[in-house]
Amino acid sequence: MRRPPAVLVLAAAATASAVLAGCATPEAERDAVDTAALRFARHAESSDHAAACRLLAPPTRQALAQDPGPTCEAGLTDAALPAPGRVRTTDVYGHQARVVLEHDTYFVTWFPDGWKVRAAGCTPRPERPYDCRVKGD
Repeated sequence: MRRPPAVLVLAAAATASAVLAGCATPEAERDAVDTAALRFARHAESSDHAAACRLLAPPTRQALAQDPGPTCEAGLTDAALPAPGRVRTTDVYGHQARVVLEHDTYFVTWFPDGWKVRAAGCTPRPERPYDCRVKGD
């Protein structure tokens, strides 16, 4: 019986490693979502609303600029988001995610340039959608 060449054995091992590494993808995605949420939280909490607005989803930035307006930064100030605290849980569903923090909940969406906060200042309501202070269409 002929043994496979070493190159084929190495290729098979590399393929198996890549497949197994793919199993870690959900954890890496959760980490990326948490990072985006916590960056937004840090900027919003420190009143660096210009930086916080850059981390919002485009529809959310537009909504804040229109209501209450006149800019995203002013709208974010008006929203008076609570201090979020630490991440409790993160659920990723494809291109959407929910980050439950100690004192707030964020909804995060994937865009070509990364994860962006689509809604913040969200509180759950029994049998109804979350009520969010900051949200986009």
